[in-house]
Amino acid sequence: MAELRFTNTLTGQKEVFEPRDPNRITLYVCGPTVYNLAHIGNARPVVTFDMLYRVLRALYPTVVYARNITDIDDKIIAAARERNEGIDAVTKEFTDKYREDMAQLNALSPDLEPRATENIKPMCDLITQLIARGHAYAAEGHVLFDVTSMPSYGALSGRNLEDMLAGARVEVADYKRSPGDFVLWKPSAEDEPGWDSPWGWGRPGWHLECSAMIRAHLGDAIDIHGGGRDLIFPHHENERAQSCCGYGGDFVRYWLHNAYVDMDGEKMSKSLGNVRTVRDLLGLYPGEVLRFALLSTHYRSPLNFSGEVLDNAKLTLNSFYQALRNTSDICPEDVRPEDTLAFTALLDDLNTPKAIAALHASCKALNKADAKTAATCKGELLAMGRLMGLLGSDPEQWFTESSSSAALTPEDIEQRLAARLEARARKDFAAADAVRDELQAAGIELEDSPKGTTWRRS
Repeated sequence: MAELRFTNTLTGQKEVFEPRDPNRITLYVCGPTVYNLAHIGNARPVVTFDMLYRVLRALYPTVVYARNITDIDDKIIAAARERNEGIDAVTKEFTDKYREDMAQLNALSPDLEPRATENIKPMCDLITQLIARGHAYAAEGHVLFDVTSMPSYGALSGRNLEDMLAGARVEVADYKRSPGDFVLWKPSAEDEPGWDSPWGWGRPGWHLECSAMIRAHLGDAIDIHGGGRDLIFPHHENERAQSCCGYGGDFVRYWLHNAYVDMDGEKMSKSLGNVRTVRDLLGLYPGEVLRFALLSTHYRSPLNFSGEVLDNAKLTLNSFYQALRNTSDICPEDVRPEDTLAFTALLDDLNTPKAIAALHASCKALNKADAKTAATCKGELLAMGRLMGLLGSDPEQWFTESSSSAALTPEDIEQRLAARLEARARKDFAAADAVRDELQAAGIELEDSPKGTTWRRS
């Protein structure tokens, strides 16, 4: 079997993947807290781990992929109050919209989608176990994890517990023994959502939810746990603490984390007003363009998301679809994705930039292919596309639906013409033709002359 490698956050090393049971691979990824629309930063782990899921499914007979829904949280309660609705209405709306948006990115649905509110008993069972083992304590309606009870606390994030506690500057609640102790269970007011428990009417802490759901749905230990880099501390560090201390052993073999998404060179934040939702972006670009843009940078490297990145992704996909349109009369050879250079690239820590380079090479070969080799070249391009969740549209439909004259401003058109000029300068005539065809499909007529290119709306 081909050797799969990826970088384990716990060790900081690139390691060969050795599953606990080759007949059943287990993957858990932290899902959304459903109180608002997902932004493009939320979409990066979805696309990253969808890519991993596709690779694992090509290698192993059974892969169980779980991605949870956090449907009880202080932010959800605040959103419900603001809208004067019950939390069920809020969580249903944004769960549905999240699924719709991620489907537009060609992300496969997970095998399991456990909801926090449906797993309260496993959470209470874990708390009981942690108290019995001396790792947690009840105080004033709360239950807290005692971080000093775990010698290896901080190992995942590379933090030293003594330094963390010494540097704590937040006001410490009276019921905490130590500043670093975190909540497993918190009391709810009478008008707030809650559940009966041995510690009173209340609700679970966020970190607790994933630990309990992993064990309830995947088992005592799993192969891979994924999420965004922002979750390493405190969320995943605290998950690790709860599960290792409550159940024994090291419950995750490989931890994988994708890097941040910046927007036009700045960190996305509400204060800067640069948070872009997936739904907003889908109004401007096809979902496949967003997916391609998210895959264009290695998952462990920061991604500077911008209009230029999206436009370049669109132009690249146009060139691929143009090659397919030019060979519409050729039946592609049946090529297995596992036999392609893109698959080889993805085996090496999900190297999507290298896989995309293989797509470019295949597209170039198809454009130059003669009648004898075109079927193989086309089959390879489509096989790599299937593997990466790309090139699944009919080429004619792609150019028709992804272009609209009304949506293109003069600045958009000039930007595309500049990209076309650059493509011609580097002799990438397929990319140049794809720009022309895109504009033509959008009702933009081009006229080339020795003085340059002019355009008009037809």
